Amino acid sequence: MSEETVFELLHSELVNYVIQNNEKTPEYTEVSERKEEDLSNLEYIGFFTGFRMIERLTREMPRFKDELDTMKFICTDFWSVIYKKQIDNLRTNHQGVYVLQDNNFRFLTRLSNGKQYLDVAPRYVTFTCGVLRGSLANLGVDSIVTAEIQTMPSCKFHIQVQRS
Repeated sequence: MSEETVFELLHSELVNYVIQNNEKTPEYTEVSERKEEDLSNLEYIGFFTGFRMIERLTREMPRFKDELDTMKFICTDFWSVIYKKQIDNLRTNHQGVYVLQDNNFRFLTRLSNGKQYLDVAPRYVTFTCGVLRGSLANLGVDSIVTAEIQTMPSCKFHIQVQRS
């Protein structure tokens, strides 16, 4: 079995595990609260995964010059290691907002090319939002990462850099 298939299966099982564990919460908890907790747990796991992965990848590398160089690294090298392809498009307003677009996001291609699964799609990108946020945190970029899915299997990751 290829390494890519194992990663896809692991990701799918991680999503299922978190969702099933939160279904066991008390009945008085509202469904919307459980869904938020599901996504929060997936993002949390992704954060620490990304934090550790970037540590290994950049161990022998010099520090990046600026924020834009960091984002370029994420879009090319980091994304290639995880998803075996580069980000299709990187946009910025040069004021701390970056949009990374993957036109064929790996975890959404198995779901559908239509709109029938748009309601469950956020479950499959939340982990990656955490991975991005964790990797950026380890590189010294504090951020908020959200995902936007309008058509499957395309996904846009919005990164808002937090400046103190």
